[in-house]
Amino acid sequence: MTKIKQVWQLLNTLLNTDIRDLGKPGEIAEAGAEVSKAGLELAIALGLLGTPAAPMAAIPAGLSFVGLARKGVNLYRDKAKGTTKLEEWAAIAFPLAYLESFDILVRENDWLQQKIGSGISNQAAKSQLEQLGELQLDQKLIEDALTYFPESRLGQALNQQLSEYLNQAGLNQYSIPIVTGWVAWGIYPIIDQLLSYESETITKPLQLTRTAARETQATQKYSSIESYLTEQISPHTSNPLLQNQWKVLGEMFTLPDIYVPLEAHLVDKNGKINEKANPVNLEQWAKEQLTNPDKNGQVLFIQAGPGRGKSVFCRMFSNWVREHFHPIWTPILIRLRDIDAFENNIENTLRAAVKTDFVKSDDGWLTDRNTRFLFVLDGFDELRMEGRTTGGIEKFLKQVGNYQTSCQQTSQLGHRFLVTGRELALHGIEQFLPRNLERVEIALMNDQLQQQWLGKWSKLVGEDNANAFGEFLQAENCPERVKELAQEPLLLYLLAAMHRDGEISLELFEGTSRAGAKVLIYQKALDWVLTQQRSQELNLELTAQETEDLRRILTEAGLCVTQSGGEWTSIAMIEERLKGDDQARNLLEKARERIGDNPLINALAAFYLRPASAVGATEGAVEFVHKSFAEFLCAQRLVESLKEWVELRRRRGGFLVSREQLAEEVYDLLGYGGLTWEIVEYVMALIDVNQEEFVQLFQRLEEFYLDWCNGEFINAEPTSNLPQKKMLQLRKYGSLMGLREVDIYAGINVMILLLALNRYAQNTDELKGKISFNPCSQIDSDSFEPTRLLRIISYSNSVKLDTFVNIVSQFLSRADLKNVDFTGADFSNADLRNADFTDADFSRTALSRANFSDANLIRVNLSNADLVNANFSDANLSNANLFDANLYSANLTSANLSDALLSKVNLGNADLSNANLSNADLKEADLWNANLYSANLTSANFSDADFSNANLDSIIWNANTQWKNARGLETAYNVPEGLKQLLSLSPPNPPPDAPNS
Repeated sequence: MTKIKQVWQLLNTLLNTDIRDLGKPGEIAEAGAEVSKAGLELAIALGLLGTPAAPMAAIPAGLSFVGLARKGVNLYRDKAKGTTKLEEWAAIAFPLAYLESFDILVRENDWLQQKIGSGISNQAAKSQLEQLGELQLDQKLIEDALTYFPESRLGQALNQQLSEYLNQAGLNQYSIPIVTGWVAWGIYPIIDQLLSYESETITKPLQLTRTAARETQATQKYSSIESYLTEQISPHTSNPLLQNQWKVLGEMFTLPDIYVPLEAHLVDKNGKINEKANPVNLEQWAKEQLTNPDKNGQVLFIQAGPGRGKSVFCRMFSNWVREHFHPIWTPILIRLRDIDAFENNIENTLRAAVKTDFVKSDDGWLTDRNTRFLFVLDGFDELRMEGRTTGGIEKFLKQVGNYQTSCQQTSQLGHRFLVTGRELALHGIEQFLPRNLERVEIALMNDQLQQQWLGKWSKLVGEDNANAFGEFLQAENCPERVKELAQEPLLLYLLAAMHRDGEISLELFEGTSRAGAKVLIYQKALDWVLTQQRSQELNLELTAQETEDLRRILTEAGLCVTQSGGEWTSIAMIEERLKGDDQARNLLEKARERIGDNPLINALAAFYLRPASAVGATEGAVEFVHKSFAEFLCAQRLVESLKEWVELRRRRGGFLVSREQLAEEVYDLLGYGGLTWEIVEYVMALIDVNQEEFVQLFQRLEEFYLDWCNGEFINAEPTSNLPQKKMLQLRKYGSLMGLREVDIYAGINVMILLLALNRYAQNTDELKGKISFNPCSQIDSDSFEPTRLLRIISYSNSVKLDTFVNIVSQFLSRADLKNVDFTGADFSNADLRNADFTDADFSRTALSRANFSDANLIRVNLSNADLVNANFSDANLSNANLFDANLYSANLTSANLSDALLSKVNLGNADLSNANLSNADLKEADLWNANLYSANLTSANFSDADFSNANLDSIIWNANTQWKNARGLETAYNVPEGLKQLLSLSPPNPPPDAPNS
């Protein structure tokens, strides 16, 4: 048997004598692979390059540890006398391979380079070296090392030395085993390559062991993780599906060629942007959060609207972590829309989502001390689809929050989560979100970021082209809406690409509205890809008719993708919807003759679609690169039908689409998850009917709405039951939506369209008197029912409690809700009896005489709303926005208005007795003749408020209540003596006809 120190004594002398030889370029050396400082320190500590006291300056520049093990073996063989024995070979090969593995890891990991400091002390190095040197090498020990190095005596001895070094270098107790684990695993490919150069004297005794080593679970696990990172995270993947995800739409270049780091606003625990804090660099923020041990219990939570760059950031940041942090952090990228089953145990959900060998073969993959994962979960808004989860988005985010806390408290876990999605998906559920979210919202691109982007664009399309586009955006006659859209990364690219190709100009946008500008861009983008960017297979001489047919196919695909709830849908679903379209079917048949068996896939590829990779959709499915494309095309498809519904028969009169057929088409088009704000915005900008047709469309939809409210469709016979028909169609393609859900969504989607038409009409002089939508109908009509809206809310929430507020409340701005009875409704989501209108938007809404008694309207937006004579007795309006609202003669007795914004509000003649106005902002409020008996005015701000004839009997105030420039207090009555003294007032006695307190 041979002791390691016997070999190392000679090797140490040789290495120090011939140290310059290690730096010479050779067949194994790599350019730019100079040894890391940490690698040198560890080599010195192990006594390989002099003593621990050897000065670093004595090490030659350009020294490389690449191929160190082979260099050491060759050096020993050349200089030592006699043939190298197996024990001598192992004494050199394993420690040098270990050192080489460590050096490679450090050079590839920025975090390690920054963290590792001054190395270890002389005494510790001497002690460790002596312990390692006493190991006696025999074939059994060598075979153990080759079979499972980390658990072998040699592996443990080297890991122990490295652990001591890392501990003194400043690494924490959680990171050290990760480093030692990956260094130990990293020797296998080095040893395997080294053996390939050796003679049978060395290799023959290790033949069987070498084969067994390749098949060990640990080796396969680490190899599987590396394969996952190469194939799923790296932009250099050989997987064609993932290669497409790195490409920029139809271009030859990829995301890294055009990507610029974005900025983000910090978001507080209440979901509000911190206006006082400066925006942060999103990537830098994420890196700091990831490396800050004090943030280990926090979920990185990134929210933003569509097209702001969330998914691109996830892909770019995951790859950055792969390149610079792995294995300290190993990124796992999961698109939440790809998960088809959410378990009660989040570990099972993650296992099902990752699907790779290192997960399948190891039940303890999440508790391995040698791995620590960063789970990047992209698209929490995709969890809104009914049937995909049992508890919805709030349940899943709660699971993530709780598991992150567990990771902080359990050393065997230690993983982190980064979650992204649309902010709108959180509407109404803020109070249910876990408290350990570290939130930011992606900011629009400012001028500086746009200039960085244009700099990258110029390298791809030429400086002159990029400059011309920059001038286009800066031109005075460039519409403000276009400039705003150019602050979104996706639309900035679309604008730049179309400008490059001569498809857009300043003249194109003359006279367009704000919403119309965005629609025009998408329309031009659609024309652009159909005529210039289509796939090579379709780049044939298509006729104008064929191009229109292709457009028809795309709009149907957009509808299918939207109804599927994500960004992909099955080919079969699209084909079924096209059965009745002879022209589209003929185009597909022609395409089949030209390009094979999958003409629809190729046709859809024209508008930046790619084969879906989701489970259950690996074959015969397509996916939009971005959800915005599907929503725009879906809106186009809806508008086609909306216009058909008001077409008249030429001879017999009446509508071309009968009342029965319209109902069937409504369920077909709208019997799925709720319409998004973006789709409705597109619909209203795309619809170009005349005033008469607009009114007729409203009337026809209202007619359906009333029939739906009466349950006519869901109560129909099975042979003519439209909700059932739609449910069966959706289930054929994987949806789990039930009969009630289909019926509910069809009805509230029509309600959303009616609200949108009404809002448009109220802003249009010619239509204002012709259209007025009240969910309960007009009070003088036969169909008026004051509790109808309450019934709709209850029915909508029969499947999921927050359905109505999450889907409909955002569309209630300027709705006519006069005389609607909300008595007893719970709008806070705390009481599950009824709906939740927390954070609902009633801005500029007509709510005169509406009854909100006992309602909970926390943070509701009632700015500019008409609330004359409304009843808010005992209502909770804390943190509500009532700026400039008209509350004349409103009943606010015992209402909670703490922290509410009441600036410029009209509270004339209002009853605020016993109301809580603590911390409320009433700057410039009109309190003429208001009753403030026993109201709590603690810390309220009454600057410039008017108290003329107000009743201030028994009010409560404190030193923080602001009265600066308050007017009319000299005519207020029942002013408390303390307040008189504070304000130096001597108001007269109240008049005999003053209201009783």
